[in-house]
Amino acid sequence: MKRILLASIWFALIAIAPAFSQDDPKSDKPDGPAPKGEVATSKGSLHIDGKVLNYTIEAGTLQLRDEENDPIALFGFTAYFKDGVTDYSKRPIIFAYNGGPGSSSIWLHMGVMGPKRVAVNDVGYTPAAPYNLEENPNSPLDLADIVMIDPVGTGLSHAIGKAKNTDFWGVDEDIRTVSLFIKQFVNEHNRWNAPKYLLGESYGTMRNAGVMNYLQERLGMSLNGVIMVSAVFDIRMLAFSAGDDISYITNLPTYAATAWYHDKVPGKPELAKFLQDARDFAGGAYATALMKGDQLQGGERKEILTKLAYFTGLTEDYLSRADLRVRQGEFSQQLLRDQGITVGRLDSRFTGINQDLLSQNTQYDPQSASISPGYTAAFMDYFYNQLGVDKSNYYHVSAYARKGFNWKWEHRSGRGFPSGSTNTGVDMAEAMSHNPNLKVLIMNGYYDLATPFYNVEYTINHLGLTPEIKKNIEMKYYEAGHMMYTHEESLKMFKKDLASFIDSTLHPVTQP
Repeated sequence: MKRILLASIWFALIAIAPAFSQDDPKSDKPDGPAPKGEVATSKGSLHIDGKVLNYTIEAGTLQLRDEENDPIALFGFTAYFKDGVTDYSKRPIIFAYNGGPGSSSIWLHMGVMGPKRVAVNDVGYTPAAPYNLEENPNSPLDLADIVMIDPVGTGLSHAIGKAKNTDFWGVDEDIRTVSLFIKQFVNEHNRWNAPKYLLGESYGTMRNAGVMNYLQERLGMSLNGVIMVSAVFDIRMLAFSAGDDISYITNLPTYAATAWYHDKVPGKPELAKFLQDARDFAGGAYATALMKGDQLQGGERKEILTKLAYFTGLTEDYLSRADLRVRQGEFSQQLLRDQGITVGRLDSRFTGINQDLLSQNTQYDPQSASISPGYTAAFMDYFYNQLGVDKSNYYHVSAYARKGFNWKWEHRSGRGFPSGSTNTGVDMAEAMSHNPNLKVLIMNGYYDLATPFYNVEYTINHLGLTPEIKKNIEMKYYEAGHMMYTHEESLKMFKKDLASFIDSTLHPVTQP
């Protein structure tokens, strides 16, 4: 079961993992003192809103130490600092990472956060090299300094001293060590009094929810804000477990968005209203029908089938044979099967060739296949040749190539109790309740079948937050997918929404 869950949230790495299946060159640790971190320093400039922003880059590793001050890892990062800052208490800093678990940070780094951005064809296959690395005026570097983090097993990060890589590969282990890195980085760069933010994508949002609480409750560091990009907090939402209907319910509105985009909805009504109708049906009549199990019969079953076919673009016959329950991989393979096409998981606007028209589930993700080589090649060229990182340091885009990589899903909530389903939403609820000034921005792609937007809406509505605290959670939606920043208009909205959020945390409006 754990392997099934792990596969279900392997968001960005499916297409690229085979290309990096080499042995870990650092697996045999040398005798003697633990190695120190190595950092390459360089300079750059960026044009944002007609102004030149000069910055300094640090790329390399930090020697991470545990609570006993023993070295446990070389932790990889790339940091961008605006030049000319004299008062760090007025300069925010954002710590950012992707998810996986087992993904490096190259996707956020080269897609939206960094001052350079790889140009890819949105909703189309990006041709092979040479790739175009362009200036990114939508980088938030004008708003805050940025630290891109690669957890152990990814990037340049690996265990040292008495530690092993496997010591870092689990929900709670990851929360603890990423939190330790942030505290140590803040200490070494004199940023204790600076406004601080987390920004995570995908599994990085599960990490965010745990780290925000760990930093606050255990390390004495309150955050100004947390940004969740394509969020998931409760793995149950993605599992499609036998006998549990919640995944079918919460995935339905994204099925509807996908059907709408591919012209499978009669009349093609206005999108926002159509998706609200899909939410209402999913959480209402559809949920009630699924609760009845095999007792749903006759005219009532026929009525649900008709509505389900309308929202999903699938035939009533197919839905009936599926017992009204269609998993994500089945939906992506079935929607455009008659055209010989499969739709993307990370972004269902993308389509690809379906080579097996008899298959029940998708065989690959067209969005990942389209953009992953471009992101990888452009980043490697930038990292080694422009930032000057030593080429003898092997950069792992994915931890799946590392020996022994097997994620431990056990999680103890912020209250110290093990949770039945891995759910870090409870940690977020505790952090926000203990710090009523803490704000959270959640950015959702309508066409994201990896972490569907109704999943996180459901989770937020079941955290038991007081109305005052729940107001501190802001939801934004984009007409794109998991990596909404591949879409030009969504990229611009991403920057605008992020700027507004940071401003709201720095200059809160006082209520009369």
